[in-house]
Parts: sequence; C-alpha cells; structure tokens
Amino acid sequence: MKRLSLSNWLGRLRIGRRAPFFAADGNRPGDGPPDLDQLWRDFNRRLSSMFGQGPRPPSGNNNEPAEIKGVGVGIGVVMVVAGFLWLSSGFFIVLEGETAVVLTFGKYSRTAPAGFNWRWPSPIESHQVVNVSRMRTVEVGYRRSAKNKEAKEALMLTDDENIVEVQFAVQYKLKNPSDWIFNNRETRDDDDSFLRQIAETSVREVVGKGKMDYVLYEGREKVAYDVSQLMQQILDRYKSGVQVVNVTMQNVQPPEQVQNAFDDAVKAGQDMERLKNEGAAYANDVIPKARGQAARMLLDAQAHRSRVVETASGDAARFKQVVTEYAKAPTVTRDRMYLETMQQVFNNVTKVMVDSKTGNNLINLPLDKLIQGAAADHAAQQAVRTQQAASGQQAPEQNVDVRARESRKADVRERESR
Repeated sequence: MKRLSLSNWLGRLRIGRRAPFFAADGNRPGDGPPDLDQLWRDFNRRLSSMFGQGPRPPSGNNNEPAEIKGVGVGIGVVMVVAGFLWLSSGFFIVLEGETAVVLTFGKYSRTAPAGFNWRWPSPIESHQVVNVSRMRTVEVGYRRSAKNKEAKEALMLTDDENIVEVQFAVQYKLKNPSDWIFNNRETRDDDDSFLRQIAETSVREVVGKGKMDYVLYEGREKVAYDVSQLMQQILDRYKSGVQVVNVTMQNVQPPEQVQNAFDDAVKAGQDMERLKNEGAAYANDVIPKARGQAARMLLDAQAHRSRVVETASGDAARFKQVVTEYAKAPTVTRDRMYLETMQQVFNNVTKVMVDSKTGNNLINLPLDKLIQGAAADHAAQQAVRTQQAASGQQAPEQNVDVRARESRKADVRERESR
C-alpha cells in the first residue's frame, strides 16, 4: 500500500481546501478527508529514522506504544537542543568604553559592564549598548567650519540692544546610559538636536544679560563658563544623563553688515583710551613735582623764619651784653667795636690800606686776599652770565670787562699816590 509522506501532506495543507487529498493507496477518492492515524504513524516513523532508530516495518496496532515512546524521546531531544540554542542566544559582548542597558520585557533591569555578559534571551530580556567614553561634540552657529555659518543660531541680542554673532562648540559625554535611553526622545549618535536646542537657549540667555563689549572682549571666557553651567542645570533637570565637559567659543563678532562701522567705533574708543592714559601720565608726572616744589618752598620758608628769629634773638642778646660791658668801660668797648667793624668792612673789599706816616718802605701786600677777591668776582660774573643765558638774555661781557679794567687802573693810581 502506498503511503502519503509528511512533506506531501503538509504541502497539501498549505494549498488549502481547494487541493484534493490522496488516499492511503494513492488513488484519488475525490473530496474525502485523509487517514489521520496513518499520517501520524508516518510522522513518528520519520522522526525515529532521523534520530538513528532506523526504519521500522509496518505493523499493526500492537506496536503503537513503542512508536509513541520513540517519538517522545525525539521530541525531548529537539526541545533540549532548541532550549540550549535559545539560552545561548543570551550571551553578548560589551566592548571597552561601552555599557549595555538590559531591559526585562521593555523595562530597565540593570546595567552590564564591559566584557562577556549574559541575559535572558528574547522575548524576556533585551539589551542596548551605549558608548559612554566617546567625546561627543555639538556645533552651534556653524557646521564643521566657521565659514559655514548658521545665521538663525548665531545671531543674538545683547542687553544694550546690539546684535552679535556667536559661534561655539559644546563637548559632552554620557554619564547615565539608562537616563540617556529612556528620558530622551532620540538617542542616535548622529542626532543631537535636543542638545543643540539646550545650548542655543543657554547662550541666548547669558548673552542677553551682558553688554556688547563684554561679550566680544573681556567676558568671552566668563560667557563660556556660564553657558556650560546653565546647560548642565537644564540637562540635570530633565535627567538626560549627559555631562557637559567643555564649551569653547569659536568666534564672537558683530554682523558682517556693520563690521566696518564697528571697527571705526572700536578705533575711536581705543584712541580715547590712549589720550586718557597720556593725560593721566602727564598729570602723574606734573602733580608730584608741583607738590614736591611746594613742600620744598614751605620748608625753605620755615627754615628762613627760624634763621631770622634765631639771628635776631642772638643779636639782641649780644647787644645786651655789649651794653653791659660799655657801661663798665666805655672807651675800651668803643675802640673794640670800631676795630671789629673795620675788620668786617675790609674783609669784603679788594683794596689794600697802607699807613704812610710810619715811613716804612717795606709794604706787605695780602696777595692771598687779593686772589680770593678776584676769584669771587669772576664767580659772580659767571653766575650772572648763567642766569642771563637761562632767562634768554645776552650777558653784557664788554661792559663788565671795561668796568673791571677801570677798577684795576684806579687801584694802581691810588697805590702810586700813596
């Protein structure tokens, strides 16, 4: 009797009711159903042959328990192999610098470190690998180069109602993989639109609170620091699992349409600052000198006052002493005062007084006094010339020489006459 194979029977089942069935003897009985018992025995026999039991000769109903037992063993082996393959599919490897987030029926379960790990296979558990060591970068106001500007992102308004172009880059890493996966709408490596929006919002708030000059020059580093702090606060508030590492200002400048006018204004401001510095330097040079001169003049006046007062006090005390001595010996005191007075007078002149009544032909001339007097006159003339030259006047040297020669001639004539 010709039997229907399992593959043919399954093929007939896939065709549907429109495909005719064949009887056990191979004849077409029309539209009648197949023999299910015979199909089941054929299926068991084929399973037994697959697992090494060999083909069994056709038998009656007395051998059905043995066939059922062999089929059960085969099904068990198949299930064991299938279970082993299913469990082995739960092994996975996480590379260095990455972290795997394990999900149990779609809910966060745990985090797997780098290395060889195992989880329950699908559909019980699944995992998603996240790179937590890679430094990611978001560019705001430009793309890949400062020349490729994004005007909508770069143009910002300052507190003094001026427009500036700000281009900066944000470097960040992932600090919490589970927050990165579950709390962000897009977690692809090439999609950082949400972080760019946060960066743009933060920089607009910081720039809007500062003046234009502060943003362009002295406050650039402070602006970058404030932007990083504000971004981190926003990211932590949303539990995004992102750690901002650095914010770098690439370019901060006024718009190109007003660049020339802005440069002129900057140059004018620099000139004003330069003139202020020069004026301050001149004031710092003149004012201390004037104060020093005023202090010196004040000290000179005080010294002159003290000298005059002391001199007057000394003269008064000396006069009192002279009066006392004059009362005791008027003649001696008078002669002494006369001699002292004449000594003071003759010490200040260059003339020599000779007593001709004594008849002494030997005349002793004080040459040292004469030389000192001539040197004093010459020094006085030099001082006069120097003072006149400093005041812009020419010294009358000829008149001085004439008067000096006339004075010397008069002295010679006077000596000859004596």
